[in-house]
Amino acid sequence: MSPAEESPAAPSSTSAPGAVRLDVRRGDPTPEELAAVIAVVTEAYEREASAAVAEDEVRPSAWQVSARALRAPLRRDVAWGRFAG
Repeated sequence: MSPAEESPAAPSSTSAPGAVRLDVRRGDPTPEELAAVIAVVTEAYEREASAAVAEDEVRPSAWQVSARALRAPLRRDVAWGRFAG
């Protein structure tokens, strides 16, 4: 095992905030292969982040959509059937 594989990579104080950590568990990838993996993952992340935008308009909740409107107030001036006096 190489010294890099024996101990886990500790974040250094010089690393940029939000930097991605990549651990190679098996094999010995070339720098070109690592660059290709980073490019593909970065592109997928940027595409997902751009699609994950909150909507500006506030949509009514399911409760508001399914709720029945309030009944119109009773008209006291109209007689009710034949029971009008």
